Amino acid sequence: MNELTMLIGGQDRRAADGATFERRNPLSNAVVSRAPAATLADADAAVDAAAAAFPAWAALPPGERRRRLLKAADLMDQRTEDFIRIGVAETGAMPSWYGFNVMLAANMLREAAAMTTRIDGSVIPSDVPGNLAMAVRQPCGVVLGIAPWNAPVILGTRALAMPLACGNTVVLKASEACPGVHRLIGTVLQEAGLGDGVVNVVTNAPEDAAQVVERLIAHPAVRRVNFTGSTHVGRIIAQHAARHLKPALLELGGKAPLLVLDDADLDAAVDAVAFGAFFNQGQICMSTERVIADRRIADRFVEKLSAKAKTLRAGDPTDPSSVLGALIGKDAAQRIAALVEDARAQGARLPVGLHADGAILQPVIVDGIAPGMKLYREESFGPVVTVARVDGDDEAVRMANDSEYGLSASVFSRDVSRALSVAQRIESGICHINGPTVHDEAQMPFGGVKASGYGRFGGQAAVAEFTELRWITIQNTPRHYPV
Repeated sequence: MNELTMLIGGQDRRAADGATFERRNPLSNAVVSRAPAATLADADAAVDAAAAAFPAWAALPPGERRRRLLKAADLMDQRTEDFIRIGVAETGAMPSWYGFNVMLAANMLREAAAMTTRIDGSVIPSDVPGNLAMAVRQPCGVVLGIAPWNAPVILGTRALAMPLACGNTVVLKASEACPGVHRLIGTVLQEAGLGDGVVNVVTNAPEDAAQVVERLIAHPAVRRVNFTGSTHVGRIIAQHAARHLKPALLELGGKAPLLVLDDADLDAAVDAVAFGAFFNQGQICMSTERVIADRRIADRFVEKLSAKAKTLRAGDPTDPSSVLGALIGKDAAQRIAALVEDARAQGARLPVGLHADGAILQPVIVDGIAPGMKLYREESFGPVVTVARVDGDDEAVRMANDSEYGLSASVFSRDVSRALSVAQRIESGICHINGPTVHDEAQMPFGGVKASGYGRFGGQAAVAEFTELRWITIQNTPRHYPV
């Protein structure tokens, strides 16, 4: 079992009142982590520590920030086995998933390090004689990052990498479902020598989450908020941020469509759907939730996808025969099963599934999804993919856009120009042609539209999110005034 502390001001800290909470393994129910249940005073202390560290971190030359972030990336790679050990126990995901998490998260730190010298501005022509006008980007202060459990190393690191590169200090509010993983991110960054208080990690009991988050957002020193998680909670975060006039970057839920046009390479589409729908048990914001297939090829596609899905066995992640792991908990399996049963009761077919055992849910294909079914609109966040048949590209686009979500999408066609025309009509922040809906790279502008949130993580786009754009002028000659 992991006995955890918070990281505040470079020090290991327990909750002010000594309270703790436990995270249990979703399969065995054994306690795997015991973490501090932060009080409101602890939340204040974390922000105060970040605010105290801000002037020195912001004043560092960009090359020095780069050096420290690169060291953190190397240290993260070296701790891969620790991340796997803690993460598998806390969330039930596969070891390979955590290995991938660490690899991408370390690369996010390297990409952020490369961006430290790309936080630039511009000179703007002025109509005032002798006036030099500049647009300058500067660090904004303390950034609050709130990360989820489903890709915890990637998303926990993403919550702080670019803010740090831009010269900000950070408070990371850990997920209650993986406090050990998120605390280990803080440990890596602290050991890399970023400086006491530059990164702070707060853990809280599930029942205290609302008040701790509200307190963190309300703190006057917090200047930016970034949140990755459900649309329901994202709306609450946005309301709190708006109340305090603080910009927020929100990456929320998804219901990613994958369109299979009548000329698609079906084998390639099947491989992309199987990966996108079932990898990490479908617990990815970009997971392929909806296949929208042209009626002329739909039967062949479903036959091929069904055969592929039957080869993907979900089981205990410590079992070498398991291809997929467990869901975050048995409650998730029960919720997903209810959505599938509702669809079946209304006429949908199940070429594959439904087989659940506690937190283990085998892949499910729901064929014949229709608008009246709950699964048509609700995010399953599980190893479930629906199939709808359409006549032509226009109907495919209409169905793809018939969702409140708009994060990721995909189009499969041998005619790339045709696919690009379709992709441009889909309402999503991300769209891939002849590739899976699950695709992330550190340098890409990542984010969604509609109920999938707003703002963009990654690369140059993130610089705008985590800096203040200031207008500064220098008057070089005498200036004429009307009075």
